[in-house]
Amino acid sequence: MLIKQMTVGTMAVCCYIVGCEDTGEGIVIDPGGDDEKVIDMIKKEKISIKYIVNTHGHPDHVCGNSRLKEETGAPIVMHEEDVAFFARSDMENYFSMLGLAASPPPDKSVKDGDVLEVGNLSFEIIHTPGHTPGGICLYSKPHLFSGDTLFVGAIGRTDFPGGDMAIFMRSINERLLTLPADTIVWPGHGYGGSQSTIEKEKKSNPFLKGDW
Repeated sequence: MLIKQMTVGTMAVCCYIVGCEDTGEGIVIDPGGDDEKVIDMIKKEKISIKYIVNTHGHPDHVCGNSRLKEETGAPIVMHEEDVAFFARSDMENYFSMLGLAASPPPDKSVKDGDVLEVGNLSFEIIHTPGHTPGGICLYSKPHLFSGDTLFVGAIGRTDFPGGDMAIFMRSINERLLTLPADTIVWPGHGYGGSQSTIEKEKKSNPFLKGDW
């Protein structure tokens, strides 16, 4: 598996280009800006992009969708609950304050347990609501692309519309911390570091120590 982690955009999103080294097929996860930089990396690595996947619908994670779709022709993928939530006019108006480019409507919706096949790679969709209603992580053992659900030494925020701390902590505890200890965590922002493991986060992440 080829993994290229790139920090992009005004909000320092961790965008990932993940490719199958056998077939050359790949995905882009969370194109959050600096579109030409991402496209240049795709070309450099000679990856044929099959999907553009958003871990959730916040503008900082989707603002590169339009340009990446134009360049690659790949469909945009998002969880069905975020497709509906971020299509609401009140949500469009609320998040327009961030001044980031809007995404075209997603082409493909997914739900918990769905699998995206990319070359010889398989990415399981793990629904982790709480940051947004349709937040997801992508799991391709031993790699977890955790979006804004789990960071290195931190977790995502829940004070935006659609956030819920109790639901969020259940998502983390029941869906992520039950994965194998050696699972490699690739976060949606590199606030505390560029990668971690489930074992390290269980031992040292202060946000996971409370009684939820």
